[in-house]
Amino acid sequence: MLPMFLLILFSILSSPLTILSLNQEALYLYQFKLLLDDPNSHLSSWNPLDPTPCNWYGVTCSTTTTTVTTIDLSNTNIEGPFPTTILCRLPNLSSITLFNNSIDQTLSPDISLCRNLIHLDLSQNLLTGPLPATLPQLPNLKYLDLSGNNFSGSIPESFGTFQKLEVISLVYNLIQGTIPPSLGNITTLKMLNLSYNPFFPGRIPPEFGNLTNLQVLWLTHCNLVGLIPDSLGELKKLEDLDLALNDLYGSIPSSLTELTSLKQLELYNNSLSGELPRSMGNLTSLRLFDASMNHLTGKIPDELCSLPLESLNLYENRFHGELPASIANSPNLYELRLFGNRLTGKLPENLGKHSPLRWLDVSSNQFYGSIPATLCDFGVLEELLVIYNLFSGKIPASLGTCQSLTRVRLGFNRFSGEVPAGIWGLPHVYLLELADNSFSGSISKTIAGATNLSLLFLSNNNFTGPIPNEIGWLEGLVELSGSNNMFSGSLPDSVVNLGQLGTLDLHNNKLSGELPKGIHSWKKLNELNLANNEIGGKIPDGIGSLTVLNFLDLSNNKISGNVPRGLQNLKLNQLNLSYNHLSGELPPLLAKDMYRTSFLGNPGLCRDLRGLCDGRSDEKSAGYIWLLRTIFVAATLVLFVGVVWFYFKYKSLKYARAIDKSRWTLMSFHKLGFGDDEIFNFLDEDNMIGSGASGKVFKVVLGNGETVAVKKIWGRAKKEVESGDLENRGRVEDTTFDAEVDTLGKIRHKNIVKLWCCCTTRDCKLLVYEYMLNGSLGDLLHSSKGGLLDWPTRYKIAVDAAEGLSYLHHDCVPPIVHRDVKSNNILLDGDFGARVADFGVAKVVETTTIGAKSMSVIAGSCGYIAPG
Repeated sequence: MLPMFLLILFSILSSPLTILSLNQEALYLYQFKLLLDDPNSHLSSWNPLDPTPCNWYGVTCSTTTTTVTTIDLSNTNIEGPFPTTILCRLPNLSSITLFNNSIDQTLSPDISLCRNLIHLDLSQNLLTGPLPATLPQLPNLKYLDLSGNNFSGSIPESFGTFQKLEVISLVYNLIQGTIPPSLGNITTLKMLNLSYNPFFPGRIPPEFGNLTNLQVLWLTHCNLVGLIPDSLGELKKLEDLDLALNDLYGSIPSSLTELTSLKQLELYNNSLSGELPRSMGNLTSLRLFDASMNHLTGKIPDELCSLPLESLNLYENRFHGELPASIANSPNLYELRLFGNRLTGKLPENLGKHSPLRWLDVSSNQFYGSIPATLCDFGVLEELLVIYNLFSGKIPASLGTCQSLTRVRLGFNRFSGEVPAGIWGLPHVYLLELADNSFSGSISKTIAGATNLSLLFLSNNNFTGPIPNEIGWLEGLVELSGSNNMFSGSLPDSVVNLGQLGTLDLHNNKLSGELPKGIHSWKKLNELNLANNEIGGKIPDGIGSLTVLNFLDLSNNKISGNVPRGLQNLKLNQLNLSYNHLSGELPPLLAKDMYRTSFLGNPGLCRDLRGLCDGRSDEKSAGYIWLLRTIFVAATLVLFVGVVWFYFKYKSLKYARAIDKSRWTLMSFHKLGFGDDEIFNFLDEDNMIGSGASGKVFKVVLGNGETVAVKKIWGRAKKEVESGDLENRGRVEDTTFDAEVDTLGKIRHKNIVKLWCCCTTRDCKLLVYEYMLNGSLGDLLHSSKGGLLDWPTRYKIAVDAAEGLSYLHHDCVPPIVHRDVKSNNILLDGDFGARVADFGVAKVVETTTIGAKSMSVIAGSCGYIAPG
């Protein structure tokens, strides 16, 4: 087909009519088109029969000479190489823009032949190889954007010889080496962006102080170390300085406060220490300041807070003292995040009165007093997070009218009084946390208006009254935790409408009545805890249909009747029905000694479990039963011996390394569509897909066609003499397994890997996960399949992983820190959706009223320590 096409093309181009009508520039451009794949037909107008290309898509010509000056094919989805030898033949070509396509191969050194080129934008493509050292030979080049490609190697020293360059952006490539000081010679530069490249550790070149025309300097995530050079204070025209995500240390130099044109200063996630310069008041143009996640100390300067700031982020440092009241006077302040410090005092009483405040997070400090009633005066406040402080008093009624709120976290303070009715019914709030305070009163019926509510935390307060019937209108409610209050009355019948409910925890209240009849509608319920109430009636039979339920505690109530047989079909980690008025016989699979404590204090239950029977059978009955049991046991014993002999005889021939499945204990965390036998039969070397520090991972294809991944934790009894300390090794293995189960068994999020179940014996432990078709991000990045990850896919993966970590850090109570975040622990499904995995060193952040406890042990992979 292709030879025929070329033959036809040759015939057209060789005809006398074409030779007369097609000019030379059109011929060059048409040759360029033939090298490209154009799936969206953007280049269909590039017709070789046109006398001029000036009307072709993406082509601009000079109005005087009618020669091509500009080629702009941005966002056209074209694929193919960048043919410098063709395009550079266009004598007056001054601008090439091919942004966001699939231009591949390398950028040839012949690019220097484009002598009139002023603007070159090849960003967001698939170019590879080194940066051409000949680029500075373009005498008129002012704009160079090669970001979002796969260029590698180091930045050539020749780049310091650009004559007129004003903008250079190399962000998001694979450039290594160190940042060359010669870049400080390009005195015409207005923007220098080298962010997100895997440079070797190096310092910020002091020579950058010579770039006196520089307006934007972005060196984010460039593996920078050492001090911030004083010479940066010479950049008087600088408006945006970003040195975030590096390992810079020392104090913030006072010379930076001389940058009077500076509007944005980002220093977050470094190792900076010391106090903020008092002279920061000189930065009169500063609008955004982010120095979070450092080791900064001292007080927050009043001079800083007096600036017309729009965003102030100083979280996770060591600041102390009070927040200057002048911050409330910033007319454009929309973001204030100060969590994770040691700040004290009251919040400024006019905070939010003069500014469009949208995000306020002062959690984990020692603030006290009341919350300012002015926080939402502009009506745009979205997030109000003040957990783990010493705030007291009532919630301002004005917050009940703040319709823009989406997250409200007031937990772990000293608030009291009734919650304003408007707070209960805020229409856009998806997280309402009031736990661990001294609130009183009841849940208002206005909660019917909270149609977006997903998480409701009310535990450890003094709430009273019934759970309103309107709670059943919240169809998206996933968790309702209201333990340790004084709620009374029956659970409303409408509660069975909560089809998304995963956790219902109302233990230690004064609830009465009976369990709802329609309990079978809670198909996603994972935890039901109604212990220590006054609930009566029977346990509905429908409870046996809650296939994902793994925690059930109805102890210390007044429940009567039989134990539903359906309970024995559930994979429960926790079952507690003790101290009720249950009677009758236990379901056969629950009549085991391992469940004895689950039924204590129920005198009417009778089964062969020590301590449960009432012992009222007479001697004759007992003798008769004894005889029957003797006959039954003898017959069973003969049958058992024969079966066991045959079983081991067969197994010894077929399996040399059989697993004693009878000793396995299975704990499920979701509804299972497979049996444990399907797992055990595939744990051999042929199915192994990975091995790590804590065990091996196997791929298991189930009988229903689905696939799971099984992680076998190294056994404590395994004889590895080289370990040197089997006792400590076993302790670490148990910790790894427990951390995985405790973490993944409780949390549910689309970007956290799903743990189906776990199986344990004394010598071996198995974790069964969802299988991720594309493996780990680390393996994919460093394999031949790395080309599958285009930039939109990489961005999607980063956002997915960030959402998973954000859920762990901000929406889990208490928060969970992974402590081993790396590319190998990010797993990808068939659509490259990302899941955070491997919680073997994860840790729950224990908190006190003065903030989070520090961790004294460094965790992470050998040779690598995760950043957070």
